[in-house]
Parts: sequence; C-alpha cells; structure tokens
Amino acid sequence: MPENLKKLFEDHFKETVTEIKPLAAHGSNREYFRITNSSRSVIGAKNLDRLENEAFVDFSRHFRSKDLAVPEIYAQDLDQHIYLQQDLGDVTLFDHLLKVRDGKQDFPRDLIKTYEQVVERLPEFQIKGGEGLDYRKSYPHHSFDRQSMMWDLNYFKYYFLKLAHIRFNEQQLEKDFRTFTDFLLQADGAHFLYRDFQSRNIMLKDGKPWFIDYQGGRKGALQYDIASLLFDAKADLPFAVREHLLNHYLDAVGKLIPIDREAFTKHYYAFVFIRIMQAMGAYGYRGFYERKTHFLQSIPYAIRNLEYLVRKIDLPIEIPVMMDVFQQLIRSSALRDFGKANLRLKVRISSFSYKHGVPVDDRGHGGGFVFDCRFLPNPGREIAYKKLSANDQPVIDWFTDKSDMDRWLKRLFTMVDAVVTSYEEQNFTDLMISFGCTGGQHRSVHSANRLAAHLKETHDIDVVLSHRELK
Repeated sequence: MPENLKKLFEDHFKETVTEIKPLAAHGSNREYFRITNSSRSVIGAKNLDRLENEAFVDFSRHFRSKDLAVPEIYAQDLDQHIYLQQDLGDVTLFDHLLKVRDGKQDFPRDLIKTYEQVVERLPEFQIKGGEGLDYRKSYPHHSFDRQSMMWDLNYFKYYFLKLAHIRFNEQQLEKDFRTFTDFLLQADGAHFLYRDFQSRNIMLKDGKPWFIDYQGGRKGALQYDIASLLFDAKADLPFAVREHLLNHYLDAVGKLIPIDREAFTKHYYAFVFIRIMQAMGAYGYRGFYERKTHFLQSIPYAIRNLEYLVRKIDLPIEIPVMMDVFQQLIRSSALRDFGKANLRLKVRISSFSYKHGVPVDDRGHGGGFVFDCRFLPNPGREIAYKKLSANDQPVIDWFTDKSDMDRWLKRLFTMVDAVVTSYEEQNFTDLMISFGCTGGQHRSVHSANRLAAHLKETHDIDVVLSHRELK
C-alpha cells in the first residue's frame, strides 16, 4: 500500500482511508490509485518526474480558473512525487467508442454528437486556456518549435523506421525533415498545444467530456491537436466523419477568434503527418524495443491513415525521401499483420480508353490489375450504339447474349475474388482494377460495371466505380 498517498489523503481530508486500489496506467510510467472511504473517491498519482508533476498541477489549476473541464487538484506533495486529483470515473472516450461500435463499421449519430462536444471544447483549451498560462512550466519544452519537431521526426526514424527495417538515405531524409519543419513553422504557433489530445485522454462523466494528461502541453499551432484526435489510430474514425468533425471544430474556433480556413487547411495535413510519425515512433519504442506488444496493434491503423493521406494529399513542398519511406510502409504486408486489426478494403474500379493511356495508381500501394477488353465483342461498331455507352440499357441488352463476355467475366470474378479475400486477410486497404478498350465507352465500361456489382453482392467491402472517358 502506498503509505505516502494514504497519509496525504488523511491529512488533507481529515478522514480515514478504507481502500487503495491500483489502476492501469497504459503507456505511462506514472502510477495511479483509486483511494476511497465511505464519503469520497479520489485518484492518487505517483510519478518520479517532478517537472512533469509540476506541469500537470500548475496547468490543472490554471485551466480550472478558466472553467475548463479538468480534474481538481486536492493536494500535492511534490517532494514525495505524489498528488491527489478528482476521480472522473473509468470511462474514456476510447472505451465508449469501442462499446458503441462493437466491431461495426457504422458510426452512430449519438457517437458523432459526443465527438462534436469534444471538438467544441478543444478551442477553449487552445485559446482561452492559453491566455495567461505560464509556459515556463511546460514539460519538457516550452513550444512546439523546430527542436520539438525534430525530436519527433528522429523518434520516428530511430524507433520505427530502423526497427521496422525500412530503407532510406539518412542524409537525404534529414534534408526532407528540414524542408518539412520549415513548412510547419509557417503556421501560427501562438496557441496552447495540448500535445496528446486523443480518445484515451478524454473521460466521459455524466455524458460530458472531461480532459486529462495535458502535462506535455506547450505553445504551438491549432492544427496539431485536432489532427491528433481525428487521426487517433485505433479509434479508426470513418474518413467522412473526420471531415465533418474538422469543419465542426473550425466553426467552434471561429466563435472565439477569426479563422482563415484556407490558411488553416494549407498546413493541417502536414500536422497530421507529423502527429502520425510521432505516434509511430511511440509504437516502435514501446512495441519493438520495450516488447509491449499491445502497442504494435495500433500499427495497421496508422499505416491505413498514411495510405489515405498519401492518396489524398499533395503537400506544397518537395520531400521525396519522406514520401518514399511512406510508400514502403504502405506496401509492407508485415506491418499490417500486427494484432487483431480488421481494416476495411476499398476496391477502386475504373474504365478507360487506351487512346489516352493506362491509369496510374500513384497514390495506392501499387497493387491491382489492368485488363485489356479489346478482344471482346464491340457494340461500338454498330451505328445504333456508337453514341451510347454501356451505362445505357440498349447496350446492356446487347451484351446479354454475348457468351464470350460472360465466360470471360466469370473467370475474372474467380481471380478477383481470391485477391480480394487475400487482401482482406492481410489488412490491405486499397486495390485498383482498371478495364481498357479502344474508346473507353462500351466493353471496358460494361466489364467495370459487372465487376462492381459482383463485389458489392459477394464481399463486405467498399467499392468505388468510375469511368474516366465518360466524365
């Protein structure tokens, strides 16, 4: 029994302790205890890092003076490395998320409302909470400046890339890191940066969010914290929900200070990248190095986030070695196999004309097929169908009695089914399949349509269908 916590409780409240129960600390080196008697329950914390304790205690009192939802600090003895704080219960936002979703892909409206409450509160910390805050108490650094950024990038390099055996030219990667940090530092860095704003550091009490673990806070840009929440790896928010919550967050910011959304967005995804790299460094250090295997379970989700970003985002800077590193991570089957991750596969199906070239998958991980449909029966040779496409019923009817087309599609379905099943088992999240013909209007369109319909009927995956020449 931690006698010093028991004594601190009894000296402060003038009451006898009935029970002290240790609590799980997850990825922290801090020790937590629930201390109870017949009239109250509080959380006792023990942490040998005095500077970190001072930051948490000082920030907590400052935030409470701003009416922010953080735990009250009842008493502390920092010479003994201990303090007592308000008991906010046991339910984190992450716990609630897992319970509500229970392995389902959908994201209930009530859960979105909970997240909306959270993103509405975040600007209050960043803007109101930053007013009058003594940043000299920040731990371990006063601002998210170049030094802090390089710490995170090198953490990613040494504890993830090297331990995962990713190839890179170290000198050229360092050059890209400098270019990348130059770009990040262009963003307004005059606000409070919570630093670890993610679902395990948000408690739900009586239906309202409360906030903990901000002792690593410092001065920095608004973009970092909302990136931390929306790209929290194992929370695995649907990407459409992330976009909705980002807009909701910006609306909340706009109620406190003027916000230039275009300027914010210009740097936002760069902060998403650096947050993911920082988190992957932690997964590597805790998982590969310290052998705490539960940290490795977040890796497949982080890889999926990288894949989404690389496919969607073009940063306005040249960082070729960093991008090559990301592509290696995305293509790695081994990194997708940790834990019990079950990532959702998206199959992108398209038709095209060979006259305009074969589509290039420059944003995925390089997997997929290109099928040449020019050997198949062609309705485009008949005047009645020349100006129609395979999206039109007369052309669909024309193909119904073409046995060559049906035989070929059945063989193709068998091959693609095997690949889709394997991709799902390996946690790959993107597969591109393209069909080409002379004009990209009839045979390729019909083949793409038939495969899309087949996969939607036979697999629980996302199917995206596009016809390049018909746009």
